Amino acid sequence: MNPERLHFTGNDDADRLLAEEPLALLIGFALDQQVTVPTAFLGPLKLKERLGALDARAIAEHDPNELEAVFREKPAVHRFPGNMARRVQELCATLVDEYGGDAARVWTEAKDADDLRARIAELPGFGELKTTSLGAVLAKRFGLESAQALVPGHPTLGDVDSPEALARYQAAKREHKAKQRATA
Repeated sequence: MNPERLHFTGNDDADRLLAEEPLALLIGFALDQQVTVPTAFLGPLKLKERLGALDARAIAEHDPNELEAVFREKPAVHRFPGNMARRVQELCATLVDEYGGDAARVWTEAKDADDLRARIAELPGFGELKTTSLGAVLAKRFGLESAQALVPGHPTLGDVDSPEALARYQAAKREHKAKQRATA
């Protein structure tokens, strides 16, 4: 089961790209740090428009200074363009080295849930939270059986199946973070 779009941005082109291109989905997750979900997941479309294509090998081999300039171009891809340009380039280099540049192989070739968890966790910038959130998206939106065991017991992006669900998810995330800050 492949969804027509993932409702992460409110932009039809960006949401379709996330569903159609595995590299876009991984880049979106890599960018999902200290920005809103729509901002992070709009990043892959901005990159595709500015680079002409989303190609892991081309991004991995891109001149780092030029790639940072692409990230800084207004509107910026991320509020931390230098750091995120490096992070995305590291992600793409890992995908080239480990998966021949084919992002989908991260999950299509996983033997089981443990292997999938390890493969995702080895990607630059993917800690436990991103690993389970990506796992939830793969399980709930793409029907990937080996990802079922990665789905946590709390709401994730995997639960987002409409613009309204995105708004509910973001509100719950803000509330959770506020509670964490209050107890810290």
